[in-house]
Amino acid sequence: MKGQIIIKKRRKGAHGGAHGGSWKVAYADFVTAMMAFFLLMWLVSMTSPAEKVVISNYFKQITVFDALGMPSMMKGEQSSVRVVEIAPKPNTLPGKKAGGSFFMTSKEALKDQLKKQVELKLTEMKDQVVVDVFEEGVRVQIMDQEGNSMFASGSTELSPVAKEILAVIIDNIKELENIKLAVEGHTDSAIFSAVGGRYTNWELSSDRASSARREIERNGFSPGRIMRITGYASTDPLIKEDTKDPRNRRISLLIYQDKTAIKPKDKAAETTDEDKEF
Repeated sequence: MKGQIIIKKRRKGAHGGAHGGSWKVAYADFVTAMMAFFLLMWLVSMTSPAEKVVISNYFKQITVFDALGMPSMMKGEQSSVRVVEIAPKPNTLPGKKAGGSFFMTSKEALKDQLKKQVELKLTEMKDQVVVDVFEEGVRVQIMDQEGNSMFASGSTELSPVAKEILAVIIDNIKELENIKLAVEGHTDSAIFSAVGGRYTNWELSSDRASSARREIERNGFSPGRIMRITGYASTDPLIKEDTKDPRNRRISLLIYQDKTAIKPKDKAAETTDEDKEF
């Protein structure tokens, strides 16, 4: 019919899905995951061996829920999780005071790790081991206790207790490639003399330090990484108000940073003194 209006309805094909935006979401997730991966790799490369040990133990022993099955952090209690701070490397030489120093954090991390292992594996002897830090590194002092000595009187033979303590300490530091060790022997002020007065506390403290050094090497610590063996007799007492206190009879292990341990493969990979940390 002339003038009649005809309306045609066309059904759209279901082919628009391929041109939608869902793939963009998946691609964005992929790029985000790659960014997180490379950030993780960068953080790992900036972490010292000692901090890696602490972080490893953190993830092995972490306890988020307490006995009641409720997160401690939700109850306002102090969490048992210890956070290891990874600070940027400072523009200062190791040993100098600097706020948030990476070098100082590394020493603290190694000290904390050793103290934890002493408490965990040397429960009955933990009172005989003192771990602290000094300007150049970490110091471990293994002391006599009344009725539980590291050496028999006048002897340089290590007791089973002393050997067990040394084994635990060395097992936790022998894999750290950038450290060196000094061993010191100390006696109390009780006068000791043998072989007609030719063998005194000086010789005794030196020989005991040497005996400890041999045991350290038997536990896998490289002889080339031992800096020195020294005997101090009774000149440096731990308990100064009572120089005959049995705790003054001790072996001290001084753990130092080895600035020559990390050798660059090429000029582009050179590391300055500031970059070599515990």
